[in-house]
Amino acid sequence: MLKNPRFINFAGFIACAALIGYALFAQYELGYDPCPLCIFQRVGIIALGFMFLIAGIHNPRGWGRRVYAVLIAIPALATMGVAIDHLHVQHLPEGAVPSCGAPLGVLIQFTPWLELIRKVLTGSGECHAADWHFLGLTMPAWVLICATLLGAVGVIVNSKRWAVPHPAR
Repeated sequence: MLKNPRFINFAGFIACAALIGYALFAQYELGYDPCPLCIFQRVGIIALGFMFLIAGIHNPRGWGRRVYAVLIAIPALATMGVAIDHLHVQHLPEGAVPSCGAPLGVLIQFTPWLELIRKVLTGSGECHAADWHFLGLTMPAWVLICATLLGAVGVIVNSKRWAVPHPAR
C-alpha cells in the first residue's frame, strides 16, 4: 500500500484537508484570525491538496505521473515561499514591520489583483504577531514543514517508478 502512488496521492489530499481543517478550527474555535499571508498559505495548501486529489483520481502512468509531480511541486514551492516570507516578517524587529493597512476584505474589494498580491505578500503588522505556538514553532513554521514534506513526497511518488504493476485499463 505504501508503494501505491494512488494511495499516497489520496493520503496527501487527506493531509492537506486536515491542515485546512485545523486552520479553520484555529480561526473559528480558538479565535486566531488569519493575516493576509496566512490566507495565501491556505490557498497554497488547498491547491496542493487539489493536485494530490486529481493525481489520485487520474492515477496516470509513465510521463503523466511526472506531469503530476511538477503540478504538485508548484503549489508546494509557492506555499513554502509564502511561509518563509511570513517567518521573515515575524522575526523583524518591532520598528521594521510595515503598518497593518486596510483589512483584506476591503483590499479585495477595491484593489486590482496584481496590486493586492503585492501588498499582501509584503506582510504587515498583523502578520508580525506570533500568538500561536506548538512545540516552540509558529503556524507559518509548521506550514513550511508540512508543505516541504508533502511536496517532497508528491514529487518523489509521482516521478519514481514503482515495482507495483499498474492496473489494466
